[in-house]
Amino acid sequence: MIFIVSCSKDASDELQDEINIEDQERELKLEINDFIWEGLNYWYYWQENVPNLSDSKVNNATAYEAFLDRYEPNDFFNSLKHPDDRFSWIQDDYEELENLLQGVELSNGMEFGLFVECNNTDVFGYVRYVQKNSDAEAKGITRGMFFNTINNIRINRDNYRDLLYSDANSYSIGTATLDYDNTDNCATLYSDENSFNLIKTVLVQSPIYIEKIVEVDNKKVGYLMYNQFVGFVESENKDYNQELNNVFLNFKNNNVDELVVDLRYNPGGSSYTQNILASLITGQFTNAIYSQRVFNSKVTDRYKDDQEAFITRFQSELESGSSLNSLNLTRVYVLTTSSSASSSEGIINNLDPYIDVIHIGDYTVGKNSGSITIKDYINDDGDVNPNHKYAMQPIVTKAANSVGFADFDDGLVPDIYLLESLSNLGVLGDVDEKLFKRALDHISGETFSSIIYQEKLRKMKREIKTENDKKKQILILDDFPIE
Repeated sequence: MIFIVSCSKDASDELQDEINIEDQERELKLEINDFIWEGLNYWYYWQENVPNLSDSKVNNATAYEAFLDRYEPNDFFNSLKHPDDRFSWIQDDYEELENLLQGVELSNGMEFGLFVECNNTDVFGYVRYVQKNSDAEAKGITRGMFFNTINNIRINRDNYRDLLYSDANSYSIGTATLDYDNTDNCATLYSDENSFNLIKTVLVQSPIYIEKIVEVDNKKVGYLMYNQFVGFVESENKDYNQELNNVFLNFKNNNVDELVVDLRYNPGGSSYTQNILASLITGQFTNAIYSQRVFNSKVTDRYKDDQEAFITRFQSELESGSSLNSLNLTRVYVLTTSSSASSSEGIINNLDPYIDVIHIGDYTVGKNSGSITIKDYINDDGDVNPNHKYAMQPIVTKAANSVGFADFDDGLVPDIYLLESLSNLGVLGDVDEKLFKRALDHISGETFSSIIYQEKLRKMKREIKTENDKKKQILILDDFPIE
């Protein structure tokens, strides 16, 4: 007689395995949350104003462990944010974060904005511009198109996040026509039965979108549409600061008299690249103070013997040693929308004490603060904890210009208030495009009336600002001597 003996685990063994897995998951959560707390306890701008970031929190080991065990990492991070903090965030994969900061992302190339329709429920999108060498460009998507469905589902306030920002590698947009109500400043969209299937690929966005020279009243006007402050991109082995310098060499060789810098869709980026752009526009202020930074007391005390760490100065050359092709201008025109943020705002605010900055467009975002990337380093050699890939991008400083002005939480006020027209966005870089034309008209000597603040509040209340937008609205302190 043959007996067959089962080798399967009994119930007690399976229960023990489950307990072991739960213990491991809990230990990892505690490890990640401890990394979050320690990083914010030292670097966070509002550290002294957040009770749960007080140094005394670690005095009782048992209580501290229970504190770390309260939330999962994302919720734990958010529980430590100050109420005034609109921009700090955490990411569960630092490689994705690094790519985002360098303009590398999984994208179909359609850059869009979202608005709520007149019924206050449905949502529609409009195409701001299309990234070069993208699927959207190949499929014929163009600036000014409208869409109101994704995968044949009507977009509304409740579903737009899931439809537009899911992990899916593709989706189909249904285009629509716009019916704009000038009385109520709202829109209704009607489907035109056309659709486009868009596929996401790893896309590197070149920050230099358009550069050209036009002539008006016997003056040569340089135009630069610059869509993100990005320097060296490792994945491409490309130095976009050098490319920016080359653009200004062309402007310089052609003896441009005026310059229009279009930052309407620029969410920010590198503080070093911001300084380089400002130094290219000018050139006559080398080594003068460009901007100043304010940190919490811990960071301030740590760098008290290195006061240069708290200021940035106009430059005359790139890190590579290449001389900057500066224009030595005494006036510059900057075009903005309500999407212009961070380093874009820094260009306006930090140049203002030195030259005439003519700001045309909408109020900017109001992000006068800078952040750094914090990973869970386990030694001084830069090795990262192999147990997880979390990284934080917290606000660590407020940014002021050379005379100390940093008070623009509600956005920088334009000299000439002018909104893009959804019904007629125009062609970017064309002399008849609304914002660019206003700059050219001003160069020709036309004057314009002042803005009305209430008008901005009334017209923009229906625009949706997404979390994806906010993540890109960053001033990255990549010229700060972090030790």
